[in-house]
Parts: sequence; structure tokens; C-alpha cells
Amino acid sequence: MKVNTKFLAALSGAALLLALGGCSSDDSGKKLDSWAKGVCDQAAGPAKQIDDANTAISQVNSGGTPAEVKKADSAAFQQLSNAYKELAGIFQKAGAAPNGDQGQTFQQNAVTTLNHLSAQYESLMKQVDALDTSNQNTFADGLKGVSDSLTKTTADVQSSIGTLSQGDAGKALAQQPGCQRVSTTAAPTAASPSAS
Repeated sequence: MKVNTKFLAALSGAALLLALGGCSSDDSGKKLDSWAKGVCDQAAGPAKQIDDANTAISQVNSGGTPAEVKKADSAAFQQLSNAYKELAGIFQKAGAAPNGDQGQTFQQNAVTTLNHLSAQYESLMKQVDALDTSNQNTFADGLKGVSDSLTKTTADVQSSIGTLSQGDAGKALAQQPGCQRVSTTAAPTAASPSAS
């Protein structure tokens, strides 16, 4: 059974979309806007890493050898792990959003959630690295297991990350071009899964 590698890429950006996409616009003050701008301006680097990793996964040749697929997927998962870890670091360094106790909770949730996502992609990379490439069918079965793990991980992360798109801090992030760019880099891959 061949596994849909573009589907894997589609899922990888979904959580980031929820984390930084925010809700409706709301002017919550200059300090909060400045905080959001500081976070979002730094998000361009990790967003590019996520976009590049999604592209790499989507371009894996379905007719390629198991070793080629394994190498490409492993590298992409590692890149995704690094990008989400970098995003968590951005939130950590930004400090609490300047809207009282809610700002500190928002920041802590962002850091925890993005670090969790980074760890999940690291785990997926290790799962791919452990696949046996000596037999096409065995490899395909193993890759299906990776796909199933990714689906479950993404669902778990999406459920916990929803709070980061709410409240004044989430709305402030949504207004910033840097965070809007993060959303658009993830969207093209997510919109075009195809069987492989």
C-alpha cells in the first residue's frame, strides 16, 4: 500500500495555522499590538522552514525507492520539529502578552503547545528512521503507521492549540502580517493533497 506523502505535508501545517491564525480583529492597545508584532516579525524564518519541509514531502516521488522516501520524510520531519521549536522559543523570549494574567497564560500555552508539536515531529522522524527499506511492501506498511501516527498527533495538537487563537492576544497576532504569512505558507500544501 502506498502512503499519501502529500497528506502528511498537509497535516504538518494545520496546527500552526490554528496557533497563529487568530480570530477576528480587535484593537487591544498599543502594547499588545507591539508584542504581537515582535512575535510575528520573527515567525517568518520558521514559517519558511515549515513551507520548505511541506514542499519537500509533497515532492517525494511516489515511485521512488523506499530509501529515498525515508530520507526525504525524515529530513522534513526534523525540519518541522526544528521550526516548531523555534516558534516556541520566539514566544518564550517575547514574554507574557501585555494583557494581565491572561497574557501570561496565553504565552505559557503557546510555548507548551509548540514545544509539544516539535516533540511530536521529532518522534515521527525517529519512527521513519526505524522503517525497514529492504522490502517495498514492509516499508509501505510501516509508512502507513507513520501516517496514522501523524493523523493522531495532529488531531491532539489541534484540540489543545485552539485556545491560542482566542482572546485579545490571539486577535492581536491575527492582525500582524508576519503571522498572516505563516498561515499562507501552510495553506497551499494543505489545500492540495493527492494520492501517491
